[in-house]
Amino acid sequence: MQIRTLAETTASGEDIEVLFWVGCAGSFDARAQRVTRAFATLLEKAGIRFAILGNEEQCTGDPARRAGNEFIFQMLALQNIQTLNMYAVKNIVTACPHCFNTLKNEYPELGGNYHVMHHTQYLDQLLKDGKLKVEGGSFNGKKITYHDSCYLGRVNGEYEAPRHLLQELDADLTELKRSRSKGLCCGAGGAQMFKEDEPGEKRINIERSEEIIESGANVVVANCPFCITMLTDGMKAKDKQDEVMVLDISEMIVQSVK
Repeated sequence: MQIRTLAETTASGEDIEVLFWVGCAGSFDARAQRVTRAFATLLEKAGIRFAILGNEEQCTGDPARRAGNEFIFQMLALQNIQTLNMYAVKNIVTACPHCFNTLKNEYPELGGNYHVMHHTQYLDQLLKDGKLKVEGGSFNGKKITYHDSCYLGRVNGEYEAPRHLLQELDADLTELKRSRSKGLCCGAGGAQMFKEDEPGEKRINIERSEEIIESGANVVVANCPFCITMLTDGMKAKDKQDEVMVLDISEMIVQSVK
């Protein structure tokens, strides 16, 4: 894929509609890279003029702030804000709810004011505008359940956009017992992704995976690289990795787009 950087589009005088914020996981984690590729493919199919920052993109600083290192958070945030403001960026879309929350809610107090959308919101808008058309053949009849990520759901109140997308796929959506505002964390948020487990009887991702298995779903849909990692690990721990697929919504849509 030939994805252009913001430096390249600026140098050529090309006007872009949106900056795709790839994020650390989407850049470096092999599993999350597949989501990055799927979403970029959908942007291309929709005819969206977009660019990425490439090597100019730093971590948003979310893990540092959640772990209590405010100094590193502000250092990273100010570097990113300086870069984004230099390019006069207005619209940002990202496939990571952690990046989404930080860019949307925490950068303004440091001088970074942008219109930020999560990729589920953006894809939902593209479908409503008729720029993307899907047919549910790939997942028609499959029993699917949806895992609400904390930073998209409870923190930012977005529950409908992902479900609208799943309806477009003609999937048989089964809600988990704990969903929407009562959804259960995958266990990775708040920088827990990067530290050892605390004492307890059961890991949170195992608890969540057991709920997913109990639902009888063939596919569990997520919208966050942390959630995908934790749920995949949970399925492996329960020896269900061959029975329950863990997918990002963009990966499902790219298989079903006309």
